[in-house]
Amino acid sequence: MKTIISPSILGGSFSNMEKTISELDKSKAEYIHFDVMDGDFVPNLTFGPQFISNVRSHSNKIFDVHLMMNRVQKFIDDYIKAGSDIISFHIEIEDDLKKLISKIKENNIKCGIAIKPKTPWDKIKPYLDEIDQVIVMTVEPGFGGQVFINDQVDKIKNISNYIKSKDLNVQIEIDGGINYETGKICIEAGADILVAGSFLFNQDNLTIATNNLIDELGK
Repeated sequence: MKTIISPSILGGSFSNMEKTISELDKSKAEYIHFDVMDGDFVPNLTFGPQFISNVRSHSNKIFDVHLMMNRVQKFIDDYIKAGSDIISFHIEIEDDLKKLISKIKENNIKCGIAIKPKTPWDKIKPYLDEIDQVIVMTVEPGFGGQVFINDQVDKIKNISNYIKSKDLNVQIEIDGGINYETGKICIEAGADILVAGSFLFNQDNLTIATNNLIDELGK
């Protein structure tokens, strides 16, 4: 199975997002990653469903929406209507996770669960047979540009081994500190999807940078 790159627009300029989306649409990337932060679950605030809805008309890519927020149940309908193709929420929230999974899936949207670095991987075991992807955070969620936390590689391996042992159809996505080196480490550990933000946006040309990362990690 080929590795999927999901560029995170968190690294881009929100004052010129149409240009960012256009550059990503010209790239080989299949996904665009949206980090939704509520200023409560994480100490940062980004954007809401209206932003995603506005961007939707400018792109045909798969919208990979990562809800780093509390009270997901209260707002989930808005993110479903916004045009999300995949919606992931965190294992650490207090909502009824089974109800959230059902709500997302009954709207023909893929569902994922994200897990923070300090949360034991086996917390997600009860849900793995119902979801489509797991997001392993390899930085503390809240801000882009952080350094990859190496001790999360064992978590990736453990989740990958469990998925294989149960013959589950669940992809593993890695979010945080991805570049050429860390991307290869994650792929070797069992990752299927890599979220890349600051690494791509810090280069001169976003389209070329995205294509180069896809070509290099797809070898």
